[in-house]
Amino acid sequence: MLKRILATTALLAICTLPLAAQQPAAAAAPTANDMTLTGQVIDMNCYTTMGASGAGHKSCALACAKAGVGLAILGSDGNIYIPVSSKPGDPQNPRLEPFAEGRVTVTGTQRVAGGVHTIQIKTIAAAT
Repeated sequence: MLKRILATTALLAICTLPLAAQQPAAAAAPTANDMTLTGQVIDMNCYTTMGASGAGHKSCALACAKAGVGLAILGSDGNIYIPVSSKPGDPQNPRLEPFAEGRVTVTGTQRVAGGVHTIQIKTIAAAT
């Protein structure tokens, strides 16, 4: 009886090895870098679908932001930075709305995960 239990256990262990090898490795946490970013606050929907931005688009960007469309920062490096928070359920639109379609300088912690650039904002001010 003991031989049968050991044989069954060994067979099950051998069968599960290929399954364990197929499991993806745990994703490493993205590297965080403190940075200063200068760019334009954009309405993600209109900018990415229609290319709409600038002073003439401000009222639309504000309406979209109030409706829940995310605002982001189009950096002078050409990357779009999505504002994030370390707190769950902490919306960032209210911090960016006063600067909609304007230029800002932001300091914060930048991360890149899956090609998406994020910034955890520490300070934000109109760019000079």
